[in-house]
Amino acid sequence: MRAYGLALLIHGLLLAALTWGVNWRRSDTSLSVEAELWSAVPQQAAPPLVEPEPTPEPAPPPPPKVEEPRQSEADIALAREKERQAKEKLEQARLEKEKLAREKERERQEREKKLAEEKKKKELEAKRKEEAEAKQRRDENLKRMAGLAGATGAPTTTGNAQKSAGGISSSYAGRIRARIKPNIVFPDELATNPSAEVEVRTSPDGTIVGRKLVKSSGIPNWDEAVLKAIDKTDTLPRNEEGIVPSPMTIIFRPKD
Repeated sequence: MRAYGLALLIHGLLLAALTWGVNWRRSDTSLSVEAELWSAVPQQAAPPLVEPEPTPEPAPPPPPKVEEPRQSEADIALAREKERQAKEKLEQARLEKEKLAREKERERQEREKKLAEEKKKKELEAKRKEEAEAKQRRDENLKRMAGLAGATGAPTTTGNAQKSAGGISSSYAGRIRARIKPNIVFPDELATNPSAEVEVRTSPDGTIVGRKLVKSSGIPNWDEAVLKAIDKTDTLPRNEEGIVPSPMTIIFRPKD
């Protein structure tokens, strides 16, 4: 440690000597001379230099005002005329719109009125038809009652004909079968000739109002053909006395 300390000391002294030698050689050895100047006339010292304050920049001038060209009397009149025409167009459009709305409302009312009239007309027609049908039924009942006034049946019978069906003549029965038989459609060929007995009821004018099978022929197809033929026949002819007995029991055979 001692040797180390002595080495550091010697190196420090050596460094100081080198530094001093360098500074000694760089020192200025030139001779300097000073002189004072005196003025014959007394003068005052100038004031210290003061920088002038900056002058604010002037504001830009306003843009020149452009005067609108003055309109002539003709231009003013033309502008007023255009404004008046525009108002007239708007007013005309409003009136047209109101007129169209009124026409639509009138058409709607007329349509509703027409529908109401048609409905009322249909109701009147239905009422008249109903009254006519009621009158017809009433007249038919009166005729039937008038016919029953001269009935010849026994007090215990339940029929509504003036004469019993069994009392019809053979010629009248043939006329009835001749009226119904063309409507019979039966293509089958039978070996026998079975008979189907059908009770037929009519109104006083001969209109068929009902039929029923009283006795079957034993062949369902023949029975059905007879009933369908009676349904196709609207009315029956009157007998020699000008009436149509009801009810009547008619016998139908395929080979007759």
